[in-house]
Amino acid sequence: MVHFVGAGPGAADLITIRGKELIEKADVIIYAGSLVNPKLLDYAQKGCEIHDSSRLDLDEVINIILKAEQDNKTTVRLHTGDSSIYGATREQMDILDRKGIEYDTTPGVSSFCGAAAALNMEYTLPGISQSVIITRIDGRTGVPERESVEALSSHGATMVFFLSAGQTKRLSDRLISAGVSKDTPCALVYRATWPDEQKYVCTLEQLPQVAKEHNIDRQALIIVGQAVAQSGYELSKLYAPSFTTGYRKGKDVYEK
Repeated sequence: MVHFVGAGPGAADLITIRGKELIEKADVIIYAGSLVNPKLLDYAQKGCEIHDSSRLDLDEVINIILKAEQDNKTTVRLHTGDSSIYGATREQMDILDRKGIEYDTTPGVSSFCGAAAALNMEYTLPGISQSVIITRIDGRTGVPERESVEALSSHGATMVFFLSAGQTKRLSDRLISAGVSKDTPCALVYRATWPDEQKYVCTLEQLPQVAKEHNIDRQALIIVGQAVAQSGYELSKLYAPSFTTGYRKGKDVYEK
């Protein structure tokens, strides 16, 4: 059996209880050493076989899993954040399907949630933005034309850019050229929830300079949108006295 486990955004205590328990029971752990907190390996049982996938290719990862299956061992495939976002898990699962190997997935806290927590930020502010776009700028991995920076920016939604910290100038220039105001609030969050976390709020125009000044070109998320300012929003109807929900009846605002 193979368990794909989301390790969370960085801090070791942000893994889920289920994820921790699976690590504790694993015979083999394959973890993304470039991004997963190594302290999570402290939960592993004595004698657990541990492999750093950052030094392996896909075939090598699969061969470790196949060997574990032959030996009737349980494998945890430990991915950073939540494995459903830029986790490259589908290609692994497809091979396991062809081999007839069982697997399941345990979700994790994504780094985009960790970044919001670092900023004490709410992505979906009434009257400002009710949508969040998770994306990346094109690089060695291409992006469909319909998902280009320019196309997605037209929605005016809050945008969270993964895997783009090394291209802040290109990102800023393309967004501004697409019509996004150069004064649009941005946040740059480096290694959210890790001990060396850094966070900066600036404008879209200032983003490249902020990244350069702080030597940030990887392991950082970029958030673009008016929601970053955390101001000018409308109050939520959820807690409005006059709003009726399935759990409480709204009060008549004209009640004496």
